Amino acid sequence: MTRRDFLKCSGAGLTLAVVCSPLGFRIAGATAATGADFRPNAWLTVHPDGAVTIVVAKSEMGQGVHTSLPMIVADELEADWKKVTIESAPARDEYKDPLFGMQATGGSTSVKHMYEPLRKAGAAARVMLVEAAAKRWGVPPGECVAAVGVVTHAASGRTAGYGELCAEAATLPVPADPPLKKKGEFRLIGTPLARVDSAAKVSGTAIFGLDVRVPGMRYAVLARPPAYGAKVLSLDREAALKTAGVEGILPIDRGVAVWARTLEAAWKGREALAVRWDKGIEPMLSDRSLRETFAAHLGKDGIVFRSEGDATAALAGAAKRIEARYFLPYLAHATMEPMNATASVTSERCELWIPTQNQTGAQALAARISGLAADKIAVNTTLLGGGFGRRFETDFVEEALLIAKAAGKPVKVVWTREEDLQHDYYRPGNAAVLEGGLDGQGRLVAWRQRLAVPPIFERAFPGMVKDGVDLAAIDGLRDLEYEIPNVAFEYVRVDTPVPVGFWRSVGHSHNGFTVECFIDELARAAGKDPLEFRLGLLQNRPRAARVIRLAAEKAGWGARLPGGRALGLAYCQSFDSRVAQVAEVSLRAETGEIAVHRVVCAVDCGAVVNPDTVRAQVMGACLMGLSAALKEAVVFADGGSRSANFGDYRLLRAGEAPAVEVHLVDSDEKPGGIGEPGVPPVAPAVANALFAITGIRLRELPLRPAARG
Repeated sequence: MTRRDFLKCSGAGLTLAVVCSPLGFRIAGATAATGADFRPNAWLTVHPDGAVTIVVAKSEMGQGVHTSLPMIVADELEADWKKVTIESAPARDEYKDPLFGMQATGGSTSVKHMYEPLRKAGAAARVMLVEAAAKRWGVPPGECVAAVGVVTHAASGRTAGYGELCAEAATLPVPADPPLKKKGEFRLIGTPLARVDSAAKVSGTAIFGLDVRVPGMRYAVLARPPAYGAKVLSLDREAALKTAGVEGILPIDRGVAVWARTLEAAWKGREALAVRWDKGIEPMLSDRSLRETFAAHLGKDGIVFRSEGDATAALAGAAKRIEARYFLPYLAHATMEPMNATASVTSERCELWIPTQNQTGAQALAARISGLAADKIAVNTTLLGGGFGRRFETDFVEEALLIAKAAGKPVKVVWTREEDLQHDYYRPGNAAVLEGGLDGQGRLVAWRQRLAVPPIFERAFPGMVKDGVDLAAIDGLRDLEYEIPNVAFEYVRVDTPVPVGFWRSVGHSHNGFTVECFIDELARAAGKDPLEFRLGLLQNRPRAARVIRLAAEKAGWGARLPGGRALGLAYCQSFDSRVAQVAEVSLRAETGEIAVHRVVCAVDCGAVVNPDTVRAQVMGACLMGLSAALKEAVVFADGGSRSANFGDYRLLRAGEAPAVEVHLVDSDEKPGGIGEPGVPPVAPAVANALFAITGIRLRELPLRPAARG
């Protein structure tokens, strides 16, 4: 590449890209990055003043990717962290996750999927800058060292900053496979760095979806059906249009939209509509009817998705046989920031400002509604006030696009908290029946389980339904680590009108509860300590055994506790990470109130980029899982959801939060996920501790002393 080509394509500076393809990662220079036919994703730019811009293609929803992902690039680049700035990536093909095949954030994959390509991007730039300095000084590159944005030739004492070298570096060939640092050479990776977005969030200058303001923008709200599938019987269009500030009405599939000059006017216009609805597609849908549906499905034959040995014969010949039924409710995401989206649709351009986990899905939706090509559609990703899988959905984006197109003006759609809770894509309800068999020495010889769960993937990713089995439903069972000679797992699909979607840790959130509670049941039936019983089933799983031992040691397993308190243990492997948790719990006998005093977490998530971020994610996940364990359940009646706000959809409060300790295992394994693995173990850990106190096995969530096993 000539200097002329470089300057013509990108201006002054060194820009590198990593092209992601099914064949792996290829590092490209500025010519490839800005060519007319193919413009791959530029992850970093070194500017003539020595500043470095790093682009982040993952959504920041509190998990810290605006810090951890740039740390990976900056460490291999040997950039001066104080001179690094961050940009959010637009929606483009070159920003697609190399394994997902789409630009999206979820599944605890941000660091896991981007660790290698981002390291290569930073390393390639470092190699080129060192070679540029060596060429300038006429010395071998091996005699030069890059550190903190400066290249030094120790023998002569000469130095050159990255800004001085970037134009020369851009004329050099891009190394196809640059050498990466060894673990002991990291300067940033593995270091607890402060979050780059903290100051803006504390000062209130951070821009979330609800903060977006666009010139000429209108506000839109929807009148939404109170029951699933309900249709409009009547409405007062004239009254709504007479409301001061209201400019338009638009019936769409999800309800009737009203847009106005102010949000207050839109709310008043919606009230004036006075919509009357029919009773929906299943008027008798309720908590009771759903429970009966799940129970009935447990009596059906399922699809066997994992079979080893002969579980039926082993159970028949077992010295002791244990059976249990578990039930978990539907859960809402309850993000801090309710759903919202801002859109502008014209005949020439479409632009979105959205807190989204799914840029590719949003762009495809915009193309369909606007009729424009992808290069005419801009997706601006704001900060997300919580995601947990809810913002992977595009329903709120579709509403903004449809209304903006009809209005001919930019439109911001805003949901209330009540809408957010009642029109969610919920964590599916789950029912399971489990059977375990022990031999005469108390060894687990057989496990049979049937679970009844609504499918998620059939709607979101049909290709992830294999032989009739929804893979999200069987998370944690298809890859169960316990070594059991005879296993039979069955899946029974449940269909209800209740919409379901990805909720933090997905199938692991319910299967982790049933499995780890049942393991505890089996240990007690075998007359064995729950810790030793688990370790006996993990003889060939050293990573699992290590985190279990670490959590038990740090929690003081086996030590005497203050009166009325007990410890409960649980372990789950999810998203290629291992987490064990021990909960210290007490029960107030006179009120039945459960108090969780402390949760000790041991985590092996492979290589750690930012320990502070990992600890924060595990703490947050643990508390979210504890909220689900003790408080949360969506209430259904009269054909729809009746959970309206935090008065009737209860969440864990600050005063109820226990102390959470997080202990990280030093690991040389590849990075695993960390946003979700802290959720599954906490509910069974608490339930197991309650059994130790009361001798009563609680097999339903939320945990209530009246729910006796």
